[in-house]
Amino acid sequence: MNTGLWIYVHTNPKTSINAITASIVHYATNQHLKMFTKKDIEFRSIFLINCLEERHLKLRMGELLLLDETGKTMTKFPFQKILALFVIGNATITTPLIDKCRRYGVFISVMKINLRPVYTFGVNADANFLLRENQYKFDKNDISIAKLLIRLKLDNELILLKRTRGKDEKTSYASAMITKYSDKIEDCKTYKELMGIEGISAKAFFSAYYQGFKWSQRLPRTKIDYINVLLDIGYTMLFNFLECYARLFGFDIYVGVYHRQWFKRKSLLCDLIEPFRCIIDSTIRKSLNLGQFKARDFKCIKGEYFLSRDVAPNYYQIFMQDIVKYKREIFSFFQGYYKFFMGIGNNIQFPSFQI
Repeated sequence: MNTGLWIYVHTNPKTSINAITASIVHYATNQHLKMFTKKDIEFRSIFLINCLEERHLKLRMGELLLLDETGKTMTKFPFQKILALFVIGNATITTPLIDKCRRYGVFISVMKINLRPVYTFGVNADANFLLRENQYKFDKNDISIAKLLIRLKLDNELILLKRTRGKDEKTSYASAMITKYSDKIEDCKTYKELMGIEGISAKAFFSAYYQGFKWSQRLPRTKIDYINVLLDIGYTMLFNFLECYARLFGFDIYVGVYHRQWFKRKSLLCDLIEPFRCIIDSTIRKSLNLGQFKARDFKCIKGEYFLSRDVAPNYYQIFMQDIVKYKREIFSFFQGYYKFFMGIGNNIQFPSFQI
């Protein structure tokens, strides 16, 4: 049984600890924290910590320690190299560690083993009132930015279908449908029209992309088959990852341009996840083909599928590793989106992402 898994991903081995420390101290010694740069994203690392049994996270002598239930150190790592902490399962975090994360702009996301959020913390640019003023002033009936986001999503769906090299009827039909409706985006006048295009394209995409596996249709959070469960897990991890980046720039994550505002709904993240869903779609198909994801790892209880608790950390690791492969591209997209939103009307190019 995997009782405690510490995963460390994407460090630049050529970077010295002194160089990293100097970069981070620059943030901490200013009266207000500055935004991160691409260099920081390159130098600092993202950690995923899975805890099926009781574990403790604490700070000691400038190092992050992971302790077991007896207080024995399982592993440790220099705090200065951390960009974000994603903690899943049964873990405790000390107050000094939280305060250190606050002062150095380290993002924290704590979730239950089923990925339900418990605590999220990220303060790096929350005082960016100019950005938030632009968010609040943006016309909620303006779907110009939403169109660009959905076009990117459909473009990436077409790329994934092309990579399957499928010549079958479903793949050909899906590609034709997505292309057809992508061409209609520009003429959309309302939010509902755009939602319709996105929905029709997604239905065609999923039907073709996951044919050959146990697949019926995409129904979020219904657990009707193990593919839907995998999509829910992957999208949730991606959603939490994107929140880290959105908070780095100081966005109000509850104010979007496409998804409507509901109580406690992080509408901006619902918007910005769209171009990146392809990362999760690709990971699932690849991992199923490689035998990393297996149907037998899921239990069906009263018509609903659940991932076995014992293997869940392995699945989370695979998803996070594939997401982090694109950490630079995702950061560049958020940076471009920030510049675009701050300079609306100034002919600033909208950012792009291609899987």
